[in-house]
Amino acid sequence: MIFHDARFIKSAPDLQHCPEDGLPEIAMAGRSNVGKSSLINSLTKRKNLAKTSNTPGKTRMINYYLIENRFYLVDLPGYGFAKVSRKERNRWGKVMQEWFLKRTTLTLTLLLIDSRHKPTALDSDMIEWLAGYRIPFALVLTKCDKLSNNKQQQALQATNALLNKMNIEVPVTLCSATTRRGIESLAELIDEFSRVDGQLAN
Repeated sequence: MIFHDARFIKSAPDLQHCPEDGLPEIAMAGRSNVGKSSLINSLTKRKNLAKTSNTPGKTRMINYYLIENRFYLVDLPGYGFAKVSRKERNRWGKVMQEWFLKRTTLTLTLLLIDSRHKPTALDSDMIEWLAGYRIPFALVLTKCDKLSNNKQQQALQATNALLNKMNIEVPVTLCSATTRRGIESLAELIDEFSRVDGQLAN
């Protein structure tokens, strides 16, 4: 499955500036430089729909991409970027908390984690926070093309072990925007949850 019709709509600094048309929204969340923009480009087979950067913390707005004229992919600011002031990090945190809790059109969050590293404390906190507020989510282990098959399985096992320890059950997908591994299954999950009747048990 490929989402052929995709276009950038707007960058919103906060909840009050987000679209008000009521369309379903699929959020992309994760640490800075984890590959959110690359994943959006791979899902839509558009090289430059979402701007990618080697500089962490580049995305500081809530970026909306309209897909097939029926739902949005939402690229959220990355968390955990140290080279901004504590005041700015706190502001982002408040904006994101308000967005997640009050955005009634949010149907699924894809939480991206770099497969080359174990989930960080911030990743674990985000998993627990989403689960605690019963916000439907799935985990995406990005950049798996940079790992051997054995290392990929180790990353998958480590993530599932963390989820088991937390007593949380959600889908986990190994993914590469470069080789397109996992893109098809992610597209199918997105398609399901971009429809109003889509549901995912926490």
